[in-house]
Amino acid sequence: MKIVTVLGARPQFVKAAAVSRAVAAHNAVQPDSSTMLQEIIVHTGQHFDENMSDIFFREMDIPRPHYHLAINSVGHGAMTGRMLEKIEEILLEGKPDFVLVYGDTNSTLAGALAAKKLHIRVVHVEAGLRSFNMRMPEEVNRILTDRISDILCCPTQQAVENLHREGFAGFSCTVAKTGDVMQDAAIFYSSFSAERSSIVERLGVQGRDFVLCTIHRAENTDDLDRCAAIVAALNEISRDIPIVFPLHPRTRKVLHANGQVLAFDPIEPVGYFDMIELLKHCKLVMTDSGGLQKEAYFFRKPCITLRDETEWSELVASGVNVLAGADKKLILDCFLTSVRARTVFADGLYGNGDASEQIIRTLFNA
Repeated sequence: MKIVTVLGARPQFVKAAAVSRAVAAHNAVQPDSSTMLQEIIVHTGQHFDENMSDIFFREMDIPRPHYHLAINSVGHGAMTGRMLEKIEEILLEGKPDFVLVYGDTNSTLAGALAAKKLHIRVVHVEAGLRSFNMRMPEEVNRILTDRISDILCCPTQQAVENLHREGFAGFSCTVAKTGDVMQDAAIFYSSFSAERSSIVERLGVQGRDFVLCTIHRAENTDDLDRCAAIVAALNEISRDIPIVFPLHPRTRKVLHANGQVLAFDPIEPVGYFDMIELLKHCKLVMTDSGGLQKEAYFFRKPCITLRDETEWSELVASGVNVLAGADKKLILDCFLTSVRARTVFADGLYGNGDASEQIIRTLFNA
């Protein structure tokens, strides 16, 4: 069975690491070639910064991409169109049984569209998520990808229920609750992340409380009022507690272009092992990243989400995540509450750490 995996952004590299490892484990115990899996990895180049892409392949022992399309730094339409064209060429040549896509990026949608138009079965990992905000490009990407997918691998029961409400039980597809592959990766890599990262010591925050913060979503970076309110809140918080802020290239560009000044020094984007160690040692996470919201939960850290809604509603319902949007006062209030409260973390929201194996099993049963 031949699988083409389409990747383009940091969270997808993390997820792919877990599934690629499950593919290798599956092949290691097969008695003959007829039940083996061949994975061909396509890197669209959507994230092109060294610290946002190539470093993940090196650090996480992901097989090097067979194809690197180097498509970036253009608008949504141009990016998705160019990816669609190039991925189609690869699929026509390789003739895979499945195309596997992750999450909600332009790379996700382009891979799914290219496969579907060639009548190749589409597997969507992290299917069924909904923020119910159609102004988010990610929401559009995930809805369209779900609708044309043949196998929908849902990380949570809420994701399954979202699809059922949208009528997927009547579509010709397989909906499976597999658990979350990011949890697989977190469990596996956290066991030796300290051996590969010294970032806590380098930043001088070992044994100290600090906030880990990331901002990158267009709803915050492209809206100057939202961006200014978040920066103002962070600057005030930084007077009380250090903030470790890996600065996304898009966010850096926006801050510079609009003269918005941080009252603390950000750091360059970091690799996955560095991020794990920062998560292990921080007091609190503040982010607009969907992936980092979950990773905060995996490492038992409270999270303030700098958005008006989240796909991970179970985190809010369980009390480990709070939505603060881009309201300065609300952000500050949430910060004070979060640092003082004792957060209780429920177990099992994202499966049992075997989502990658469940996905492989679903492919063979579909």
